[in-house]
Amino acid sequence: MSSSTPDAVTAAHLPKGRPPLSARLLRATFRGLPDPRHPVGYEPAIPVPAADGSPLLTDHYFPRAEGDFPTLLVRSPYGRGLPWSAMYGLLFAEQGFHVVVQSCRGTGGSGGTFDFWRNEPGDAQAAVAWLRQQPWFNGVLGTVGPSYLGYTQWALALDPPPELKAMVLQVALHDPHAVFHTDGALHLDNSLSCGVGFTHQHRGVIPFVRATLRMKRHLGDIVGARPLRGAYRPALGELPWLDGMMTHPDPNDPHWEGASLAEAADGLRVPTSLISGWHDALADQTFEQYERLRRAGCETALLVGPWTHSSALQQGWPEVFAESLAWLRAHLCEDRSELRPTEVRVHLGGAWRDLDGWPVKTEAASWYPLSGARLTRQSPVDDSPVDDSPVASFRYDPADPTPSVGGPLLSPGAGPRDNRPLEARADVLTFTGPPLTEPLDILGPVTARLSVSTDTGYADVFTRLCDVDPEGRSVNVCDGLGRARTTGETPAKLTVPMSTTAHRFPAGHRVRWQISGGAHPRYAPSTGTGDLPADATTRVPARITLHADSELTLPGLQSPSSDNPG
Repeated sequence: MSSSTPDAVTAAHLPKGRPPLSARLLRATFRGLPDPRHPVGYEPAIPVPAADGSPLLTDHYFPRAEGDFPTLLVRSPYGRGLPWSAMYGLLFAEQGFHVVVQSCRGTGGSGGTFDFWRNEPGDAQAAVAWLRQQPWFNGVLGTVGPSYLGYTQWALALDPPPELKAMVLQVALHDPHAVFHTDGALHLDNSLSCGVGFTHQHRGVIPFVRATLRMKRHLGDIVGARPLRGAYRPALGELPWLDGMMTHPDPNDPHWEGASLAEAADGLRVPTSLISGWHDALADQTFEQYERLRRAGCETALLVGPWTHSSALQQGWPEVFAESLAWLRAHLCEDRSELRPTEVRVHLGGAWRDLDGWPVKTEAASWYPLSGARLTRQSPVDDSPVDDSPVASFRYDPADPTPSVGGPLLSPGAGPRDNRPLEARADVLTFTGPPLTEPLDILGPVTARLSVSTDTGYADVFTRLCDVDPEGRSVNVCDGLGRARTTGETPAKLTVPMSTTAHRFPAGHRVRWQISGGAHPRYAPSTGTGDLPADATTRVPARITLHADSELTLPGLQSPSSDNPG
């Protein structure tokens, strides 16, 4: 690989500082990773000018070896210490990359003010402009990172520089609005998690842990506050950007102008690897990214494992790191020997499954609720009148809101959980099918079409798919929330996307459809009045009735011979 300048400095001639001890200690705990190829050098806290001239503190990790190595840019609002120093700086440098880990504006000691998304495109371009001036930079650049570190990659991809040859987006964000709102409902848990993460994580592990515990102590007061706006302040202090996020539910509001970077994937030609988990809070964003990249004809890979947003970087890290390293070597080092043979790999039924593309061909199967808490695959007779009679009802009380259990969260506690304590509540309906006589595999988007009525005219409806084993343990698979608006006794019809999933129901297990009026603190409690959750001072209990013309649609997987894109 040739240098971009004739007098380029090889990595072996850079300063010999050692990476931070904390990074080296964490690196020693990793298992299942490839052996290091090179010792690693370290240059800390280099001030790099942002688009407005503010100094962005930047750490440089590099192989202490003769040679000409490509560069990885990692831009983070969560600080440059643990775990990023070990997982990105140290691990990738020892495999033969310069790694530049930069604190975003207003975080980690960098100058300026953090403003969630507005500064990232300009500051990313400024970082590349600085790289061009470095004698060790050979003109070959890649990006890598998770969550908001993925958002900063999309910010650079809005106007990709010619040096950018590969991107790896792990459980990545491109649309901030979708993190905070669904159909007008406020994602309260995500909002608070973002508040803690962006405010305290860049200050170090101990301040971050203290802030997390302080938030837990205040959680009950926050959920019960009327209005909800500003209720987080005793735990987090004054955060104008968080107020703005929480109080603008409409994605078309001018507040969100420029926030979504979805268009960065349209027409992109930079080879891009996407990594997510079936229980990742940002999984739907990953599938949207894949769809856009595929339409653009961009070389793309997709890996989806049995992970949450955080466990992909913990239990899943050996697979995630191997996937990332193979992609970067293929496109930055011209070594494709470690690439897997197929474009898509997903985890289903306890094993990895290679697919030629996404989505796969499926046979949609509908399930219907019956009185007596039963669920059936028997469809209504085609020529019979539509049956919209009530099947069951429950009372949702925002003073005692239905709690959330597991699911796709940014916070700890995400993923599959035993739902039996939740389902024992009077404000949770369950409809359960008979024991399966053979395994049932589902792979793709799950959808609920609900027919509901309310006595207040307003209600949230939380719908969840569960797997019930022979001992009665009910484990969540996927879910979604919609908002019902009704007039008189006429049921409202609403379609609720329940995310894309992969799951095997073994023989003897049962399919369960769970329905309730919310899931707090994942979502702010429904007001029952139609008022915005952040500003409502009144919350009204609602009786919610489910009608027979409701339907749960599962994407049944066809035979293995049909694992090709649909």
